[in-house]
Parts: sequence; C-alpha cells; structure tokens
Amino acid sequence: MSLASHGSPFMPEKSFPVPSTPSAVGAVHAAFLTVKDAAEYLGLSPHTLYVWRHRRQGPPSFRMGRRGRVVYRRDTLETWIREQEEADSRSNPALDPLALAPQHRSGRTFGD
Repeated sequence: MSLASHGSPFMPEKSFPVPSTPSAVGAVHAAFLTVKDAAEYLGLSPHTLYVWRHRRQGPPSFRMGRRGRVVYRRDTLETWIREQEEADSRSNPALDPLALAPQHRSGRTFGD
C-alpha cells in the first residue's frame, strides 16, 4: 500500500467542496456585461452600442467602478430584447397592419 496513492494513515484526506454557486467575482461578471460582451450578446458591434448610448437609444447602460466603465445589466438586456420583439409588428400579431380592419374613407376630398 503506497502512501502517495491513498494518503497518510495519520491524517485524513481533505476533500474540498466544489462550489455550488459562482464566486462573487463570477456573479458580478454574470450580472453585468461590458460593452464588448453586451454587443456580442446582442449580435451587434460595440460601435453601435457606443452610438446608441451617445444618442440615448438602445438598451440602458451605466458607468460603474473607479474607471467608470460602461456596463449593461444582463437582465435589463433581456427585458430590452423582449420590448423590441413586442414592438415589432412581425413578432406581435396585435401590431400587424394587415390584421386590422380596413378603414373607410369619407367621400370628402381635400380642397373642398
């Protein structure tokens, strides 16, 4: 019996538990995305997100930390994506102009 393969008979083997939750740093990285990561997540270029931020368009973002890095909350991005989908008539049948009842014009013409 080799001590190297079975541990010391005087000291029990230590087993280190496998973390069931991500570390605090991992949780921050999971909750917040950099501009580059958010752009990749959305399938856009980082430049597009910078332009949208400058124009106050697109998904909400904010500056965080000493360096004031722009970050996006992952859950806010998911909410923003849902809002975009609901606002698109191709994804939302209630907004489909072809599904609306036809509007009738009055017999009146302009310039009368």
